[in-house]
Amino acid sequence: MATVELKVRESVAEIQLSRPEALNAISSELARELVAVTANVAADKDIHAVVLTAAGDRAFCVGADLKERNAMSDADFRAQRMLFRAAFGGVLNLPQPTVAGVHGFALGGGSELALSCDLVVADETAVMGLPEVTIGLVPGGGGTQLALRRLGPGRAADVVLTGRRIPAEEAHSLGLIDRLVPAGSAKLAATEIAEAIAANSPVATRAAKRALRSGWGLDYAAAMDVEDAAWRTAAFSADRKEGIAAFNEKRKPQWPGN
Repeated sequence: MATVELKVRESVAEIQLSRPEALNAISSELARELVAVTANVAADKDIHAVVLTAAGDRAFCVGADLKERNAMSDADFRAQRMLFRAAFGGVLNLPQPTVAGVHGFALGGGSELALSCDLVVADETAVMGLPEVTIGLVPGGGGTQLALRRLGPGRAADVVLTGRRIPAEEAHSLGLIDRLVPAGSAKLAATEIAEAIAANSPVATRAAKRALRSGWGLDYAAAMDVEDAAWRTAAFSADRKEGIAAFNEKRKPQWPGN
């Protein structure tokens, strides 16, 4: 049985973690499947937005499968490290805009997978955290850097160095969660946002995502060059011509997507 499932509806892809019996813990098999699925999604020009969800009621993902790791040698651990980097990178580097729909526990790698998305939508049952230091590890799926970029150095240190669990309301106020929704509605809300994104120009949304990601940490002049490159990509595309024509003709655009 697949541990990562892909469903595509029109131009929105749903990537679902599917190990509910293990609270969607990230095993080597799940990581391998996530690498393959994200590679397929990234290459599909007909997919304009992505939702990352998880099966089951209790957890989005509780991080790495520590039962599997308990029997690993150092060599096994090093090999899995490379696999995990590829899996987390597969989500982070998707060219399409991504929305995480989080419920229940999202700990360690679960928080990192969510934070690898452009938007994090979570319901009131969500509990986030990066507890790696409590078991002698450091967040390795982007947690230190993603938290730093979202929260700033002080709040990131609070989250990473204490390893504490953070309930939904506090996670929202800190900035780990972008939209907080009622219990049971995270997947629906995330999907609705993804559908709204997918209705826009795929050339423009991909270019805007690149500008948002690439401009972070640059000085203002360099960041404006990044934005200018994104603007030029969209402005001289067939999508721009269609978008302006549709506006003037008072109709929905039919995006060429190139």
